[in-house]
Amino acid sequence: MKLTSFRLNGADTYGVVKDGGIVDIGGQLGATYPDLKVALEQDALIEIETVAEVGEPAVSIDDAEFLPVVPNPGKVVCVGLNYKSHIEETGRSDSDYPVLFTRWADTQVGHNQPMIKPNNSDRYDYEGELAVIMGKTARHVSEADALSYVAGYTCYNDGSIRDWQRHTHQFTPGKNFPGTGGFGPWMVTADDIPDPSKMELITRLNGEEVQRSKTDLMVFDVPFLIHYISGFCTLDPGDVIVTGTPGGVGFKRNPPLFMVEGDTVEVEIDLIGTLVNPIANE
Repeated sequence: MKLTSFRLNGADTYGVVKDGGIVDIGGQLGATYPDLKVALEQDALIEIETVAEVGEPAVSIDDAEFLPVVPNPGKVVCVGLNYKSHIEETGRSDSDYPVLFTRWADTQVGHNQPMIKPNNSDRYDYEGELAVIMGKTARHVSEADALSYVAGYTCYNDGSIRDWQRHTHQFTPGKNFPGTGGFGPWMVTADDIPDPSKMELITRLNGEEVQRSKTDLMVFDVPFLIHYISGFCTLDPGDVIVTGTPGGVGFKRNPPLFMVEGDTVEVEIDLIGTLVNPIANE
């Protein structure tokens, strides 16, 4: 099942992708589950699927105004330097533990929505990534049990303002400019992706491939990330783990390749779909 959040007739809602369109689940179950985060908290996926089976799309995918898959996650935990190819291109050394930073929920945009290049930097870089959306509260979770806590997976573009990211050794400023992170187009539920290490990720800028990697090349895989992160915080339904980008980022190319207004960037993951975002100036 593919679930997404979108705007319909001026109101935020969520639904299930079906027959080239989106069935409006929020319009039918919104009194009980007002958004996708609450639906995940209340373990409502089976009920949602039942409603979607008999429902008709309210809007086509081409005409939908997409929101971030989960517009209001309590936490967005991002992983840096999680592919060997990216570690090598940055000249960083291996680590025994994941490099983690946070992104604020209000910095994210949905599929087909513009990602925003800020007016105080010309070093806006792409980072295609796999994102994990939690489906159950997770604290001190073992690696063996970790995947049972996942609601589903989606594509992510962790757009990075490289000069601000590198002002100090902390990443936070460069990762939290408004509208810089793409999140979508939809979440594919975990029952359709039993092993998140068996996917291929491709990033394209203006149709040209700039990143390609198998997800089994992560240094720290999804079960370990859930185990490790749940060891220091509680992961709640709707929380997001953004699992890191492979090599090929723009700031390590010669010459550097940064995104500018008028560009289009795509993040494709074969079992999920393709997240597309145009680039616009602030």
